[in-house]
Amino acid sequence: MEPRRTFLDVAALPKHAFGSRDLLWWGNAGFMAIEGTMFAMLLATLFYLRSVGGEWPPSPWMPPDLLWGTLNTAVMLASIWPSKKAEKAAHALDAHAMRYWMVIADLFGVLFLVLRGFELAHLNVRWDSNAYGSIVWLVLGFHTTHLATDAVESWVLTRELFKKTDARRFVDVAEDCGYWDFVVLVWVPLYVVVYLLPRWS
Repeated sequence: MEPRRTFLDVAALPKHAFGSRDLLWWGNAGFMAIEGTMFAMLLATLFYLRSVGGEWPPSPWMPPDLLWGTLNTAVMLASIWPSKKAEKAAHALDAHAMRYWMVIADLFGVLFLVLRGFELAHLNVRWDSNAYGSIVWLVLGFHTTHLATDAVESWVLTRELFKKTDARRFVDVAEDCGYWDFVVLVWVPLYVVVYLLPRWS
């Protein structure tokens, strides 16, 4: 006689969860791994060009102005605060606080993009001047794409929060804040390599 099969009824389980129990977390983690690899390849390219290029940056070019890059780095690091507050509110299921901190975080995103415009205007080299100019523009351009896409995504998500805040939105905010931390923190080694390393050598 064939044994009777029993099935686990999962219909009552929630369709979302925080952290690694949710598919969005895994998608976000995979995306960060891919993008992190791209940044590592860009840095490897920069170091290779530096090793075969002799003087870096080549004369008569100067390293980028420190003012705008340093100011933007400080603002980026400060933006982790409202992002963490929004993430904490999401985990606490506090819709009011989550909306408030998301708006603050979104304003930081706009400020970054404005400051990045000043950064690009003060790189002291054109993208087509030489290999140094090309890789510096590529590194900043790639990171700017990260800033712009996440800023737009965050604004769209914030707008949706004011229309309807269901349980799924809390998870969306938590994952968006996690990705924002990645975008900010990946900038720190890029800042060191683009702005400081040419001044140390």
